[in-house]
Amino acid sequence: KKMSRAQAESVIKNIIREIAQQCASRGQAVSETLVAFMVKAVVLDPTNDFSTDKTLTRDDVQKLIKLCVDKLMDTKSPSLDTIKMQVFFDMNYTARREFLEEHHRIMKSRLMPVMREITDSRARTRDELDSLYRKIVSAVLLQSGLGSPTDINVVREATAALQSVFPQSELGAFMQMPRKDKERHLQELTAIVSGIRLFNKDCGKGGEGIDDLPSFLNEGIPATTHSLDEEIGRVQETAAQYAALIESLAVKAQKPGADVGLSLELLRESLINCRQAEVFLKVLLSDVIRSADQVEQLMQQLQARLEQLQNTVQSKTAVPTAQVYPQFVHLSEIWSGFQDEMVLLSVLTNILNNLDAFSRVHRDLFKPDIVAPFLEEAGEVRSDQQRLEASSDPAERVNPADFRDREWLFPETTKNYSRLPVMYRGYCAWALVVFDRLLIPGNPSVGILHYRNNYFIFSSRKAAYEFANQPDEFIASVANAARRSPELIQILELHSQFAALTPHSQSRDAGKMIEKPVTKCDAQTETDTHFMDTNIVKSYEWNEWELRRKAIKLANLRTKVTHSQQTNLSNLRRDNVAQVYPPKDQETQTKRDGHTSVPKPSVFYAGLRGMGMSEPTDVDKLDLTVPVEQQVLGSNNGRPS
Repeated sequence: KKMSRAQAESVIKNIIREIAQQCASRGQAVSETLVAFMVKAVVLDPTNDFSTDKTLTRDDVQKLIKLCVDKLMDTKSPSLDTIKMQVFFDMNYTARREFLEEHHRIMKSRLMPVMREITDSRARTRDELDSLYRKIVSAVLLQSGLGSPTDINVVREATAALQSVFPQSELGAFMQMPRKDKERHLQELTAIVSGIRLFNKDCGKGGEGIDDLPSFLNEGIPATTHSLDEEIGRVQETAAQYAALIESLAVKAQKPGADVGLSLELLRESLINCRQAEVFLKVLLSDVIRSADQVEQLMQQLQARLEQLQNTVQSKTAVPTAQVYPQFVHLSEIWSGFQDEMVLLSVLTNILNNLDAFSRVHRDLFKPDIVAPFLEEAGEVRSDQQRLEASSDPAERVNPADFRDREWLFPETTKNYSRLPVMYRGYCAWALVVFDRLLIPGNPSVGILHYRNNYFIFSSRKAAYEFANQPDEFIASVANAARRSPELIQILELHSQFAALTPHSQSRDAGKMIEKPVTKCDAQTETDTHFMDTNIVKSYEWNEWELRRKAIKLANLRTKVTHSQQTNLSNLRRDNVAQVYPPKDQETQTKRDGHTSVPKPSVFYAGLRGMGMSEPTDVDKLDLTVPVEQQVLGSNNGRPS
């Protein structure tokens, strides 16, 4: 009876768990990802007689567990080192764009509690508003990464920059914004404040706690590039020695009774380990070179933006915000690019430092003093470059006329010749079979064979001719070699040939493992108690008999008459309303000031001094009073002129 998919997965999980526990009991801690890879490696190996088409018996499970534990506990196996290297690289390396997106997502999730505390704040009192403003300053520092929010000098500088853009008096308007607008406003404030601080640092007036990232990158990238170049050179030199030994000892081993002196199997596993390390190191080097180009572009943008800001600000006391704020935001974005490159360089350096641990076994097995006599016997040790130069001779070129039913491609007749997706990652397919998993690079100058929508490359004319005569046999032999050494599946990019055991998501990317580990994490979500508006119908009845009772009641009401009457008691229960005129303002005058104008008496007596001694004194009285109707008010005090 065939097991269901769920049952099969349960059995596999139990097997993986049992293998991990047995390894742990022997003092070797292994990850479930490594165990899963080893289980598939053992199943794929045809010498173990496991079939993927039949259900495993109890004895098969015990045999599988024992074989896996023995392989995982082998401390002198270069093959195990290679598998561990592949698992480590797959778990820790991510493409540049995906890594930066994941890094930004993680940083945003870490800042989410701080942002949520600000956006959900309901501060009212002065102390609460002061606390909210300090939280905004801390959020700006954490989001920008320019200094520690626990450094008092950094906090003071950030607070001064924030107050110039967002004074504390604007907190009221900020509190009235919706949550999304608050988050967007905080991001804008972070960018502007960061730009201001970076500009002040360039002017020598601030920049407390801001590291000189351009200088760090200008020193770190060349150092990392140099380390990678040295490591790649060392790995290629070791691989060239192993390849020469395999070629020499393989010929010697064909002689009856010959003692080769070294284990050919361990040499092949060591060569595979070196080739895998070389592939990973070149991937890291490519990312570091791209990072160097990106840093150079950022440096040019930074210098241009700072010069433009200097020209805009100069010695002005006030500059329109519409002119400087966009420039500060752009300056902050440039600096964020430097921060991304620092994080990326740190991760690449960490991977580089850890890769060396997966090559120690073969270095201990084949120390220089051990392999030196065999290298002298093998003769010249040719590097990959020397092999390519030797096979670039026109005499080594394939003649298409020698084959009627084979399609050969050459640089002068094929567009994008160097970009063709050659099989086996560019290694010679003939050498993989003839010398049993010997990994030496093919030469495009010899010619590329187009066979069944695949492109094959070879190290020599002889290799090309022998492969072209029997391509199916060679392809099947390479697949069998990969089953015996499953680490070759990733190195040779054979995921499509093992699609039955390879998830589709992994087969589309040659750099991935046979099965990528499933990452799990605890997650929580919170929903409102009633996230939809309530719409409760009060008159709804589920009971059919209740509906019938109400229907009978309504039917009976049709023949009834309603009477009403007023009583003394009910009179007190009704509402009475009285309308009155509202009071209005009035005024009365009870007393007023009045005045009258009367003529002022004025009399003149003439002759009071007398007329002399000779005549008697005659006094005349003259009335000079002016009548009221003739008076002119205000002129000469009422006197006639």
